Amino acid sequence: MANTPSTEYSVKRRSKRAKIARPVRVRPSDPRDEHFEDLPVSVNASKDGIYFVSRRESYYPGMRVFVTFPYSSPHDPMNCEYVAQVVRVEKLPNGKTGVAVYLQMTMNFSGLKKA
Repeated sequence: MANTPSTEYSVKRRSKRAKIARPVRVRPSDPRDEHFEDLPVSVNASKDGIYFVSRRESYYPGMRVFVTFPYSSPHDPMNCEYVAQVVRVEKLPNGKTGVAVYLQMTMNFSGLKKA
């Protein structure tokens, strides 16, 4: 039996995803990538990943990004920022792009901690 995309990705997932629509802030972490600040809304999330839909077309698999989730404002002390890697990019209708990121580690003021 051939793997369909949905079964292929579900096998790779480490934890269940929950449908949750929350603001996300995404910025590239590699200085070689064009700088941008994307503010999409999540579609679903797990303890080690987030899937969101963006109008940007500059995401690519393997891209390293800074992700703040959930995001409310630049100076909110409740913001949690992660170093993440894009693991899947899907072209969607109406010029949108579905992006799945793996949260590699969290960044906070007391130092770095594994996610």
